[in-house]
Amino acid sequence: MTGLIRFERPVVVQVSRRSSERTVFDVNDAAAILLRDLHHETDKRRIAMDTCLQVLRGKTHSPAARRAFVAAALEARILRSD
Repeated sequence: MTGLIRFERPVVVQVSRRSSERTVFDVNDAAAILLRDLHHETDKRRIAMDTCLQVLRGKTHSPAARRAFVAAALEARILRSD
């Protein structure tokens, strides 16, 4: 179970005031945002990154990664729509 693993419902984030909103459809997109755009090391970010990796390894399912990503996005104040 590798590659593109879609979320049941997309998540909308805005990573900076100057950027447009981004719709996150899958675990790969979520992981990329966590790595590139969230710069503060927090427990929620770490958990979200770990959960995305577990999904990509086939050890858990995408709803767990979506929940963790939403929690990290909410904490980072980039969540626009869940």
